[in-house]
Order: sequence, then C-alpha cells, then structure tokens
Amino acid sequence: MNTQFKKGILDLCILKVVQNKEMYGFEIIDKLSNILDINENTIYPILRRLTEQELFTTYTKDSPLGAQRKYYKITKKGEEKLSSYTDEWNEFIKNVNFILEGNDNE
Repeated sequence: MNTQFKKGILDLCILKVVQNKEMYGFEIIDKLSNILDINENTIYPILRRLTEQELFTTYTKDSPLGAQRKYYKITKKGEEKLSSYTDEWNEFIKNVNFILEGNDNE
C-alpha cells in the first residue's frame, strides 16, 4: 500500500485497536503489521505522540517472558478523538468513492 495513504490513517487505526483491548507496544505492532505492512519504527513514535496528547494513558505490567511491558489504554479524550477521526474518515471515503465512481461530473 502507498506510504502516504497509510500515514494519514495510522492514528485512527491505533486508537481503534487500543479501544478494543488495552495492549502493549509490540502487540499493537503485531496486530497492525499483519494488515498494513508497518513496523515498530512507524508505530512507537505515534504511540509516544498520542500519549503526549493525552489520548492514551500507560501502565506497566509484569511479563511472563521477563521485562515489564508498557500497556496503552485509551482515555476519554482518546475516545472522543477516535469518534471524530472515524466520522471524518467515513465522510472522506464516501467522497472519494463518489469521485471514483465517476459522479463528480457537474
């Protein structure tokens, strides 16, 4: 998939997967990379930014495999942003499909 397509939508995707289940970083990467062909160099900076924007809170939990893991939990502000992003995305897709179907002729 085109990198520019992915760039604009990753915040929405990350917010959505964490809304469904609190996750640690690698878990988020694993879930999204199977679908979107992305890696940790893409995801971790976004997670830091979304946390700084108070869309996530974090907490650590012991791991059965050794070091503690940092988990991400969506905040109320994150829920509101996700809702806004989802509305914007749906409107955008509707308009793009309108154009692609040849309905943009006046």
